[in-house]
Amino acid sequence: MNTSTTVLITVTGKDKPGVTSVLFAVLNRHGVDIVDVEQVVIRGRLVLGVLVSTQGDPEELQEAVEQAMATVDMSVEVAIGVEDGDAAKLSATHVVVVMGQPVTARNFTDVAQRLADLNINIDSIRRVADYPVTGLELQVSVPQEQPDIDEALTKAMADIAARTKVDIAVQRTGLSRRAKRLVVFDVDSTLIQGEVIEMLAARAGREEEVRQVTERAMRGELDFAESLRERVAVLEGLPASVLDEVAAEIQLTPGARTTIRTLRRLGFHTGVVSGGFTQIIDQLVDDLGLDFSAANELEIVDGKLTGRVIGEIVDRPGKAKALLRFAESYGVPPAQCVAVGDGANDIDMLSAAGLGVAFNAKPALREVADTALSYPFLDTVLFVLGVTRAEIEAADAEDGVLRRVPLDL
Repeated sequence: MNTSTTVLITVTGKDKPGVTSVLFAVLNRHGVDIVDVEQVVIRGRLVLGVLVSTQGDPEELQEAVEQAMATVDMSVEVAIGVEDGDAAKLSATHVVVVMGQPVTARNFTDVAQRLADLNINIDSIRRVADYPVTGLELQVSVPQEQPDIDEALTKAMADIAARTKVDIAVQRTGLSRRAKRLVVFDVDSTLIQGEVIEMLAARAGREEEVRQVTERAMRGELDFAESLRERVAVLEGLPASVLDEVAAEIQLTPGARTTIRTLRRLGFHTGVVSGGFTQIIDQLVDDLGLDFSAANELEIVDGKLTGRVIGEIVDRPGKAKALLRFAESYGVPPAQCVAVGDGANDIDMLSAAGLGVAFNAKPALREVADTALSYPFLDTVLFVLGVTRAEIEAADAEDGVLRRVPLDL
């Protein structure tokens, strides 16, 4: 009875066309079975590993491989009798995305050490972004399913992020990550910079007063609906034309257009659910080509703001209801939804989504979010979803909209 021997072949050197074909031509001539293959290219340097099973002479195979690789100026290491152990057969169970400006060796050491402490193996690492942050994606696996491992891993990475200048996002791998189909954004201080209600209040000379109320509401110290009525009341008597004036002054969060454009290319449904005002939001929806929106409506009588809102207020529970309503209208289960926000009134909405992202958020929201991002670039959300900067820019270049704005941090 013939017995098989496993052989691990590791090829390294300057990446060039033909290396893989030369290696596999040799393997084909020796009639081996392919057990596993992994390849990575880092800064033009190739690392190619092939695990094979052979019933022939493994030393003869080794000599043939070494001679073949010499013809293409590649180094090769051959290990005979390597076990195809359980660890090699594991599929990654989680993905950990580390983002920083920069990501230092110390940052990465902290992450790697905590993973090791949890008996979690790093299966692969790839760079997902070099702009506006450096983003590294780690595919990791738990050798044996451990109770509460999701909570333990998320907490461990959150602890590192809290004491360093990096963001770390943790998700389960597989279909649950790749199946996301609908993304809902909060507007004020998320999709756009600043708070519209404060910009309007400035027209009435009450900006600072309103800002203080807004901050307390976003921290969860005040009931949102009551705080909104209080803030809107100061707008009484302002001409309705201030709405267009403020709309013209709105500045999008850096990366907002890139994020929406990329999500739409990928087939996501995108929209906003806001505690702000339809008269402003509708213009934003048209500008960005969003699919849906929900917001509050300011009452206007005889061309002036009355200081009141019309209809049911989109408050904390109202935001979650709106997300579920839009998800149902597109036939998307809540588990396949992503919600991005910054304040306490976003807590229910992020909790209702399969993935809740706290973006430059208040502590009350960060505590309940699945992941928290602290850099002021909305396109970091794309990296959490597994979209790389290279993919974004390749599509932008094809559409003639590729550009990188110098960062001033």
